[in-house]
Amino acid sequence: MTSSPLSATRPPDVRRGSDFARLTREVKDAGLLDRRRGYYALRMAINVLLLAAGALTFVVLGESWWQVLTAVFFAFVFTQFAFIGHDAGHRQIFRSHRHNDLVGHLHGGITGISYQWWVGKHNRHHANPNHEDHDPDIEIHAIAFSRDQADSKQGLYRWITKYQAFLFFPLLLAEAIVLRISGLQALWRRELVKPWREAALQILPAAAYLAAVFLVLSPLQAVVFIAVHQGLMGVYLGCSFAPNHKGMPIIAPGERLDHLRKQVLTSRNVTGGRWVDALLGGLNHQVEHHLFPHMPRPNLRRAQPIVEDFCARHGIPYSKAGLRSSYAQVLRHLHDAGASLRHATPAPQA
Repeated sequence: MTSSPLSATRPPDVRRGSDFARLTREVKDAGLLDRRRGYYALRMAINVLLLAAGALTFVVLGESWWQVLTAVFFAFVFTQFAFIGHDAGHRQIFRSHRHNDLVGHLHGGITGISYQWWVGKHNRHHANPNHEDHDPDIEIHAIAFSRDQADSKQGLYRWITKYQAFLFFPLLLAEAIVLRISGLQALWRRELVKPWREAALQILPAAAYLAAVFLVLSPLQAVVFIAVHQGLMGVYLGCSFAPNHKGMPIIAPGERLDHLRKQVLTSRNVTGGRWVDALLGGLNHQVEHHLFPHMPRPNLRRAQPIVEDFCARHGIPYSKAGLRSSYAQVLRHLHDAGASLRHATPAPQA
């Protein structure tokens, strides 16, 4: 990129290093960094009950095409488990790293996503959101988030990038599978600590899942069940994360911002009330989550007006949009990023 839209947001001379400390004091004085163990105990109990209800329904229905609806239900439930794993990875549930990791590993085993691999990747994202050199979430083979990225694509990825706004949601059908494969690749490359534990948590539940599906259902039904379950889970995960940063300013290589502005300017909140909080696992409060990743999920809603007011007082742009509007912004940004490929002049024939 030749320039960054972030440069225009920099105030000429402010004590940026102290801004975040002042905001943190406001949030801490409101008690919003305190743990909410009761909330998480209830949330995890509800998830376990939903999983048990889904498993019972699966067994009772047996070999039936009605199991497609069970697959849809499981896509929702497994994603709710993934949200808890996300919160555990950020140490939102307990103060103890050990207890958070125990919850995270168990939930990773249920969802089939390597908790250890994901935490490492996600922490890199949080440290440098939307940074072209350092954020793994914008280093995706089939998607470009800037025209410079689009111009660097080759082969099939170049064609996908050209029409990525139209292909974005269909591509999300593979997201859950891609996450699982990435964890297995990290295991194969010996990038994970205690690989035997990661292998057991990824392989044994997957084997049990496949065995149950193919024992209860006919081969065709089993394949359809897996496709619906994994595909919709991928779409749900992608739709929960995509509105948060996609379409927001990209930090160019070499550009530096203080922590407060780096997190606020690259994040977007999704408004819509408590039902959106539940649907998106609290990730709709992305600005507050990125500023205070240890903050328990139910406290994010209470922190939102404090953070927005602080940003207004300090002249920091604060982005928020409704659910449909946020997706529209994402798609417009992706369409613009691929514009140079669609308008490229074909090479003359010899």
